[in-house]
Amino acid sequence: MAPRAYWKGTLKLSLVSCPVVLYPATTAAEKTRFHMINRETGNRLKQQMVDSETGDVVESDQKGRGYELRKGKYVEIEPEELEAVQIESNHTIDIESFVPSDEIDQRYLNHPYYIAPDGKAAIDAFAVIRDAMKDQDRVALAKIVLTNREHIIAIEPLGKGLLGTTLRFPYELRDEDQFFDDIKSPKITKDMVELAGHILHTKAAHFDPTKFTDEYETALKALVKRKASGKTIELPEREERPSNVVSLMDALKQSLKGRGGKKTAAKSHARRATGRQRSAKKTHRSTARQRKAG
Repeated sequence: MAPRAYWKGTLKLSLVSCPVVLYPATTAAEKTRFHMINRETGNRLKQQMVDSETGDVVESDQKGRGYELRKGKYVEIEPEELEAVQIESNHTIDIESFVPSDEIDQRYLNHPYYIAPDGKAAIDAFAVIRDAMKDQDRVALAKIVLTNREHIIAIEPLGKGLLGTTLRFPYELRDEDQFFDDIKSPKITKDMVELAGHILHTKAAHFDPTKFTDEYETALKALVKRKASGKTIELPEREERPSNVVSLMDALKQSLKGRGGKKTAAKSHARRATGRQRSAKKTHRSTARQRKAG
C-alpha cells in the first residue's frame, strides 16, 4: 500500500503545468525506538511542561511562545501574530531556473521527496518536464511552501519520476574556515602520499548502499528479542585500546600488508628502480662515446 501523500499541488514550467504529489523519500519507521516507562508499574510515562522557576505544572491553555532577547528575558509572540507573517501556500512548484547538478554544494541538501504525477491527465505534461531535464542534464530550482515555511527545492529526474530535495539557506550553514583555519600544513613526503594512494587503490569500489549495514540497529533488535524471551543479557568486557604509537610511514606500510597492496607497492618501487638503472646505463654509454670520440 502506497504511503499517504505529504503534499499536493502543481508543478509549473512556464505555461506547462501538471498536478503532482510529494512523498517523503525517507522513513524512520523501521528504527528501534524506546519509550520512557515507570519501572514499578511498567506503564508508559507522560511528559508535562513545568515552569522553570516555580516548578508548577503548566496547563495547555497557559502555554505560549516567546523569543529570548537576553538571558531570562522573553518577548511573547501571539499565535495570530505568527499567522500574519506566515507565507500563504499557493500549492505551486514554479520552476525558476535550471542549474548544472555539479554546481550544487552537497552541504545545502536537506530532505528528499519523491514527486509523481497526480492522476492520468497529468502524465503527459509530467513526462515532458522530466524528459526535458534528462536531455539537458540540469537540475530545476523552485520555491515551495511546506508547513508554513518557504523552501528552495532542487528537482531532478529519477527513474520514471522526479526527486525533489529541499535545500538549506546560506544562514543555516556554518563557515568551514572556523574549523579548518587552525589545521597546519605539514611537509609530507612523496613516498607517504604514494603509499596512501596504493591503500586507496586496494579499497576502490562502486557506491552500493545495499552493502550498508546498521550494526547497532541489528544489535538493538537482538537485545530486545533476547530480553523479551526472558534470557539474561551478558555484558561484554570493554576492550582496551592499544597504546603503542607507530610512525606514520610504518602505519602506511602495515596497512598495505594483506590487501594486495604489497605487490603493487613493490612493482611501483621496482619500476622506479628500473628507470634509475636505465638512466644510469644511458649516462654510462654517453660518457663512453665521448671518451672514444676524444
